[in-house]
Amino acid sequence: MKRISCTQMTARLSIVGVLLLSGCATKPQPLYYWGDYQPQVYGHFTKDKSPEEQIAGLEAGLQIARANGKPVAPGYLAHLGILHAQSERQDQMRTYFEAEKTQYPESTAYIDFLLRKFKQPQ
Repeated sequence: MKRISCTQMTARLSIVGVLLLSGCATKPQPLYYWGDYQPQVYGHFTKDKSPEEQIAGLEAGLQIARANGKPVAPGYLAHLGILHAQSERQDQMRTYFEAEKTQYPESTAYIDFLLRKFKQPQ
């Protein structure tokens, strides 16, 4: 049986260590598609962008998420619903609110509150 020197053993262990660590170097993928949702919400509160600009940006992001097979982040669809309510498009508001409730059932109480707040005209 052939003996391995201390230097050879150290070199082999170093190589094994590098291989093990390189396997862990992949960045985990996010669970949700965020796109520019956070900057859009910031623009909503600072009034840097009009509701129409925000709607266009968020709906474009929604298409990208669907194309990549990723769900949008929690609140994404609800924010779109709020923007449509501000633009007096009640039917689209309701569609996005209901989609938020379907995708994230834990948001039901909040979405029901928003539906009462933005009640459709009689």
